[in-house]
Amino acid sequence: MTEARPTQAASAFLWERDEEVAAVEQAIDTLRADSSSSGSVLVFRGEAGLGKTALLAETRRRAEARGCVVWSARGGETLRSVPFNVLRQLLQPALVSLMPEEAREYLGDWYDIAGPALGLTEPGAGQADPQGVCDGLVAAVRRLARRDWPLVLVIDDAHWADQETLRWLAAFVERLDDLSVLVLVARRPGEVSGESARHLDAIAAAADAPVATLSALTPEATAGLTRATLGGHADAPFCREVWAVTGGNPYETVELLAKVQDSELEPVEAQAPELRALNRSARGGGLVARLEGLGIEATRFAWAAAILGTGISVGLVAKLATMSDEDAVRCAELLRSARILTGPDPATAPAGDGDLEFVHPLIASAVYNSIPPALCTAMHGIAARVVTDSGLGAAMASRHLLQVHPDDDEELVEQLREAAREHLAVGAPDAARRCLERALLEPPRQESHARVLYELGCAILLTAPATTVDHLQSALAMPGLDGAERVDAVFRLSQALIHNDQLEDAVRTVEAEAARHAPGPAQLRLQAVQYMWEGIHAGEASSPGRSERLAELASTCTGRDNSERALLILRGFDAMTHGENAEVVVELSDRALVNGRLAPGLGWTDTEWGLEILMMLASSYTYTDRLDRAESMFTDALRTYESSGWSGGHLALAHAFLGFNHRRRGRLREAEDALRESLRIADRVARGLPLYWSATCNLVDTLLARGHVEDAWEIAEQYGFAPPYPSTIVLPDPRSVRGRLLLAVGRAQDGINELEAAEKAATARGHHNPVMVPWALDLARALSTQDPARAAQLATDARRRAERFGTDTAIGEALRCAAALETGQRAVRLLSQAVTYLEASPCQYEHAAARVEYGIAARSVAEIQRGLALARSCGADGLVAQARDVLETGRGLR
Repeated sequence: MTEARPTQAASAFLWERDEEVAAVEQAIDTLRADSSSSGSVLVFRGEAGLGKTALLAETRRRAEARGCVVWSARGGETLRSVPFNVLRQLLQPALVSLMPEEAREYLGDWYDIAGPALGLTEPGAGQADPQGVCDGLVAAVRRLARRDWPLVLVIDDAHWADQETLRWLAAFVERLDDLSVLVLVARRPGEVSGESARHLDAIAAAADAPVATLSALTPEATAGLTRATLGGHADAPFCREVWAVTGGNPYETVELLAKVQDSELEPVEAQAPELRALNRSARGGGLVARLEGLGIEATRFAWAAAILGTGISVGLVAKLATMSDEDAVRCAELLRSARILTGPDPATAPAGDGDLEFVHPLIASAVYNSIPPALCTAMHGIAARVVTDSGLGAAMASRHLLQVHPDDDEELVEQLREAAREHLAVGAPDAARRCLERALLEPPRQESHARVLYELGCAILLTAPATTVDHLQSALAMPGLDGAERVDAVFRLSQALIHNDQLEDAVRTVEAEAARHAPGPAQLRLQAVQYMWEGIHAGEASSPGRSERLAELASTCTGRDNSERALLILRGFDAMTHGENAEVVVELSDRALVNGRLAPGLGWTDTEWGLEILMMLASSYTYTDRLDRAESMFTDALRTYESSGWSGGHLALAHAFLGFNHRRRGRLREAEDALRESLRIADRVARGLPLYWSATCNLVDTLLARGHVEDAWEIAEQYGFAPPYPSTIVLPDPRSVRGRLLLAVGRAQDGINELEAAEKAATARGHHNPVMVPWALDLARALSTQDPARAAQLATDARRRAERFGTDTAIGEALRCAAALETGQRAVRLLSQAVTYLEASPCQYEHAAARVEYGIAARSVAEIQRGLALARSCGADGLVAQARDVLETGRGLR
C-alpha cells in the first residue's frame, strides 16, 4: 500500500500503485538533478476507473512539493474535434503569466506561426501549413520549458485528446535529448484509430520505460480499502463481495463504499447481498436513475453541463438549460452533493475555465449518453449559439454544429464554412474537413454547393488526394464555379491527380478545360499548366510536336503577366532538357523575371502556380552553369518556407534542391548535409512522393562523388532507390545515377543495363542534355574494354551534344569521357582541354577530378597536388585518396 497520500479520496485510488509511484519519484529526482539532462516520458495505460487520474494527481503533488512547475491538461470525450484544445489547456499557466510583448519575445520567429493555434494572435488570411504549425508549437513549448525548469507536463485521458495536440506531443517527445522536461501521459487502451492512434504509438515509443499498464485491485487490497473506509470491523465475506461486485476497479470500489456509508449498511456478511444493487445505482443506468431522482431541473442542468464538456460555468449552463440563475445555482449544489459534479481543482483548472467539472469521465459519459437523441441534437444547436454569442468564434461553435441534424439551413452551411476557414488558418485541415463534410450534408443551396466542394477539395488536397479528385470533379460538373475560380479549381484538381500519381489524367483534364475557353488570360494559364505537367512527366515519350507548339506559343510572350512568364520558363526548361544552346535557355529564363526577381504572384508560397514552375526555372539556371542565380532562388525558397512556417514537403524539397546546387558547385559536405536534412523532413510527410526521389537521388549522387560508395548503397537500399521510377521527372536522371552506383559497387553488367535503360528513356523523351542525363558518359567508360567501338561512338555523340549545349561544364565533362577512352599523349591533350573548360566552370568537383586525372596522365606532381587541394576543398574523399596513392607511389612522376 502506498504511503504519503495527500487525501483520503486520492489514497483510495493509489492502493497497489507503489511501483508506478516509485517510477514517478525516480523520474522527478532525475529531472531535478540536472537542468542539462535529457527529458523523459512515462506512459500509464489502464481501463476506465483504474486510477490513472489519481496517479497523475499524486505526481503533481509530489512534483510541486519538490519545487517543480507542473502544467496539466485532460482530453475530453466530446472535445476531440476541437483543434489544439488539450495543448491550450496545457500551456494556459505559462501563457497567462506573459504579457503580449513577452509572448512575442519568447516565441520569437514562431509567434506568427504558432501564436494563432494557441489563441495568442489572429491568424493570417491564408492556409497555414500543419507541419509548420506543429514545428512552431514544439519550438514555442521548448522555449517556455527552459524558462520554467524543472517542468513536468501531465496529460490525462490522452485517448480523447484532439489530433492536433497528439501530433504536437509526438513531435515534442522526439526532441527531449537536450530538454530537461518530464512528460507523463495517461490513456485507456484502444479508444482511438487512424492518425491519433499512430501519434499515441509514437509517444509510447519515446517513453523511457515500457508502458505501465494499471491493473485492478487484488481481493486483499480491496479488503484493505474497504476496512480503511468503513472501519476495521468489516468482515471478510463482505470485503470479498465488494471485490466480486466491482471487479477490483478502484473507482467503482470507492463509489460503492460511499454508497454503503450513505445507506448506513453494516459491513457484514448478512448485508453483502445488498452490494450489487448499490453498485448498479452508482454506474450506467443506475447513475441515470439517481440523477433523475434529483428532479427534472437538476437533470437538465447535468445534461447541459455534459453538452458543454468544458468551461462549465453556472451562467453558461443556465443559458443552455433555459433556467434562471437562481435555479442553476441550486441545481449545481444538488449535483455536487450527489457526487456528479464538483468544483475543479484550482491547481489544475485553466483560468476562466468554468466553475464545475464532472467528478469522473465515466460520469460525464453516462450523463451525456443519457440525453434523448433529439434533445441532444437540439441542445448542441443552442450551445452553438451560446458559444457564438459569447464571442468565441465559429471554430469554437463548430463542434456543436457538427452534431446538429441536417435541415437545409443555409446559415448553418455558412457558419461551417467560416469555421473551416478558421481551422485552416491555424493549421487544422482535418477539423476543416469535418466542417465542410458536415456542410455538404445540410445540403448547401445550388448556388453554393460547388463552392463547398471546392473548399473541401482544397482543404484535403495534400492529405487525401484521391478524395480531393472526387470532390473537385463533382464541383466542376455543377453550376457555381465560374471565371478565375473555375480555372483555379481545375488547377487544384490537376495537382490532386498528380499527388495521386495520375499525371496523364492531370494533363488531359487541363487540356480539356483549356479547349473550353476562348483565347485570353484564362486559356493561357491553363495552357501553361498543361505544358508544366507535361514538362515534369517522365513517361516513355512526350506528345508529338509538343516542344514545337510550346516554342511557338512562347514566341508570342513578352512576360507581361504570370501566364506569359510561366510559358517562358517552361520553354526555357524544355530547351534545357533537350540540350538546346544554353544561352537561349538563359535568355528565356531571364525574360520571366521582373528586374531580376520573381514576379509578384509567382513566389514560393503563392498557390496560383505552385512550386513546380519555380523549380523548373532554378533547374534551368543550374544546368546552364548559372549556379549563382540558382542558389539565390533555392536559398530564397528555404528562407521563405521557414519564415512562413511551411515545414513539410515544400521545405524538404527546398533543402533537396539547395543540396543539388551545392553538389553542382562541388560543395559536397554541404550538399550531403542539406540532402540528409531533406530526407529527415520528408520522413515526416510520406515516403514514395517525388520529393523523396529528388533527395535520395541527389544524396546517392553526392555520396558517390565523395567516394562514399558503401554509404550511397545503404541510402539506396534504405529509401528504395530502384525501379520502378516515379512518373514525374527527377533531377539528376535517376537511371543514370543508379547505373553509376551499380558500377561503383562492382555490378558492372547491371550498371550497363541500367544506363542503357536511361538511354532508351532519354531518347524517347528527347532529353539530350548530357549534364542533366549523363548516361552516355558513364556508359562509354563502362564499355571501354567490352565494346570499344560503341564506347567511342557514345563519347563522340556526347561531345557533339555538349558543344551544342555550350556550357563549360558540359564540354569539359565530355572531354574527360573522351580522354578515359584514350592513352598516351592523346589522353593528356584531351584532359588538358577538359581542365581548361572545367576551370572556367562553377562545378568545382568536376574540375578537381579533371585536374587529378590530367596530373596522373601527364605524370605531373604539381598538377596532382593542385587537384588534391581542390578535392579536399570539395570534400571528395575518394578523389583525395586516389591522388594521395599516386603521389605516395611516385613511380614515373616528375
